[in-house]
Amino acid sequence: MASVILLPDIIYSVGKIIGVGQNYAEHVVEMGAEQNRPPVLFLKPPTAILAEGKPIKLPDYSTNIHHEIELALLIGQTGKNIKKEDWRKFVFGAGIALDLTLRDLQRQAKDRGEPWSVSKGFDGACPISKFTPLTEIPHLNNLQLELEVNHNLRQKGSTAAMIYPVDQLIAYISTYFTLEQGDIILTGTPSGVGKIVSGDFIQARIIGLGEIEFKVE
Repeated sequence: MASVILLPDIIYSVGKIIGVGQNYAEHVVEMGAEQNRPPVLFLKPPTAILAEGKPIKLPDYSTNIHHEIELALLIGQTGKNIKKEDWRKFVFGAGIALDLTLRDLQRQAKDRGEPWSVSKGFDGACPISKFTPLTEIPHLNNLQLELEVNHNLRQKGSTAAMIYPVDQLIAYISTYFTLEQGDIILTGTPSGVGKIVSGDFIQARIIGLGEIEFKVE
């Protein structure tokens, strides 16, 4: 069964999930990554979607699974080579997502010069909220993100700190990928990423969009 996104009076089938890596300067530093580079893009399959209310199930082929809170964008209209000033025409809404990452497998892939597909795209690797229509959100350029594990604050940041803000991301991504209804863009994570283990309780919020909660098994 295809993953779906529930919205007020609308059901979208999930298309491709396009992740943006290293889009917050402090996270670039904590990952020891190259600075001053174009956006880093990767893909997750629709089977990575995990709706709230279901537990995060840790795969047994990794021992170092990290949380990453992200602002997620839902594409509502097909577009290619979108101009920065036109991005709002193509985004239906915004939500809260976790970009779960198998950090040990990702490190191995990086060392070998291989893709990150498994480390980013395993089943359930994208826990996500319902989406708020863009018409109900005053702005996206100064939203506060927070993530707690067992009520301890791990991540805190603002979309104002994005290296590439939403309008630039939409323009850049649509140069390479045609964006279609139901596609999701994950816009990057602030610093503070860390390991989760079985028994953890995760709360992730974006002020103005709400909060999501997940138990880890």
